[in-house]
Amino acid sequence: MTSALDNIRASLVGLKMPRALEALDHTMQQIERGDITAIEAIDTLLSEEFTNRETRRVTVALMTSKLLPAKTLESFDFSFQPSLDKSRIMALAQLDFVKRAETVHFLGPPGTGKSHLATALGVACVKAGKSVYRATLAELIEALLKAEREGRLVEKLRFYARAALLIVDEIGYLPISTGGANLFFQLVSVRYEKGAMILTSNRGFAEWGEVFGDPVVATALLDRLLHHAIVVQIEGASYRLRHHTDLIPEHVRSNAPISPPPPPPPPKRRGRPTKQEANIKQTS
Repeated sequence: MTSALDNIRASLVGLKMPRALEALDHTMQQIERGDITAIEAIDTLLSEEFTNRETRRVTVALMTSKLLPAKTLESFDFSFQPSLDKSRIMALAQLDFVKRAETVHFLGPPGTGKSHLATALGVACVKAGKSVYRATLAELIEALLKAEREGRLVEKLRFYARAALLIVDEIGYLPISTGGANLFFQLVSVRYEKGAMILTSNRGFAEWGEVFGDPVVATALLDRLLHHAIVVQIEGASYRLRHHTDLIPEHVRSNAPISPPPPPPPPKRRGRPTKQEANIKQTS
């Protein structure tokens, strides 16, 4: 019996199964007491090892995917955002959109949970064994611009194209140069109909010309990003500021639109009125 156990230990070491090796003695004691059968013992050892490896795999994958700190759908407060259809979000967690290489857009004011939902879907994707990469739009464009300067643009585009799911966060928070917009368009073109994406933005699609500094580039981007798309509009107050609503001006509280307010009227002209203005005033 002792020699057999020694052989098992040596095999577990050789197979690099540290968790099963750690649980071996306790499992053998359970067999000797008649608490479990030999088949159950094997199942226990393999389950322990598999769980340990899976935990390590997910932890490393979350780090390399830039998904830490991890978020989950279970920790999202759907009651705070009644505009969200929970069943629709949970359906996205089945990851069919990843298989179909579709794009999911989360649109809404800051603090409404866009990044949380995007990260949570990314975590679900990692747990399902799929590759994910997350970055803000600013980080993505900075990396592409650097790669272009160093002559590594093709290599960098391939890197971003490899992930089954690419999450691009915070579109619209910072201005984008024309060169950066063109590079992002190249990345979207590389992934088009080949890899899924999740985009989060506080700006409506009609404002993307302003976001990317070029209406033509914005139109070309949306042509691809809306072709196979799921758009989730979130309307509500900031979750992060839920305990400080009294400090927030009334015009930026709940249901704040993601489109900009209308432009203010032109300032009144000083000095004497023009002849045309005087005629209009007399007519009225």
